Amino acid sequence: RMSYSEIGQKIGISRVAVRSRVQALEQAGIIEEYTTVINPQKISGAISCYFEIETVPDTLPEVAALLEQTVTQIYRVTGKSKLHVHAVASSSEEMEELMYGTMDKLPGVVECSCNMIFSRIKDIKGLRL
Repeated sequence: RMSYSEIGQKIGISRVAVRSRVQALEQAGIIEEYTTVINPQKISGAISCYFEIETVPDTLPEVAALLEQTVTQIYRVTGKSKLHVHAVASSSEEMEELMYGTMDKLPGVVECSCNMIFSRIKDIKGLRL
């Protein structure tokens, strides 16, 4: 949210040099996006959950593809659970529908566990340099 001029003053380079370096970082994919982050726990009634999903190996890509439109994050991870998934719903009824209407019907799922988030203690968005 700082201007190129402000950043330049803080680190001792010109506004033009800051702009050039930021653009290079964007083009290299190091800076992916600028966004607004909404805390779902501050929205009345919103439910936020993490799912650990273990699938048979052949169906993992299909499961990930099926979930892309309904969840906020999907990570492929090591260990027993192959996918770590985050979802936000506007109500407990909507989360229940996601669990029973979507998660339970995914192909090749060996196990699916759900952890509801009660409160956020620390949450760093992206890498702080």
